[in-house]
Amino acid sequence: MNLYGLLIVLHLLGASVWVGGHLVLACSVLPKALRTRDADAVRRYEEGYERVGIPALIVQVFTGIWLSYMKLPDPSMWFDFSNPVGRLIGIKLILLAATIGLALDARLRIIPKLKNDNLVSLAWHIVPVTLVAVLFLVVGASFRIGWLY
Repeated sequence: MNLYGLLIVLHLLGASVWVGGHLVLACSVLPKALRTRDADAVRRYEEGYERVGIPALIVQVFTGIWLSYMKLPDPSMWFDFSNPVGRLIGIKLILLAATIGLALDARLRIIPKLKNDNLVSLAWHIVPVTLVAVLFLVVGASFRIGWLY
């Protein structure tokens, strides 16, 4: 396997963990926790998931940057939306910034005060992070299938 192939496999593995974990959280754990008003259910899931989810995101960031250099070696073109590859890289970087912003806000402001009666405020972060994760996947697939070219 060549380097490009290895980077793609690692990137896809990270994406599988990141997107899949957030879909399970948003579609299974969160609805039940909201119904039963059980913030600890979300906390337990997050504690277990973070052990694989955060490393998966880190792998995606590093492989994504490396793959970006391979596709478009001039980083000044990564936000050139007139260039199809630059457009996709730029969108992925914007999605990464949104993910980091939402995660930091949740981690620093909401999770320390999380109780059964304010679980909805965390849901307002979980749903957008999950949607951003799915958009990451769609934009990544667009490198191959050309949807956003």
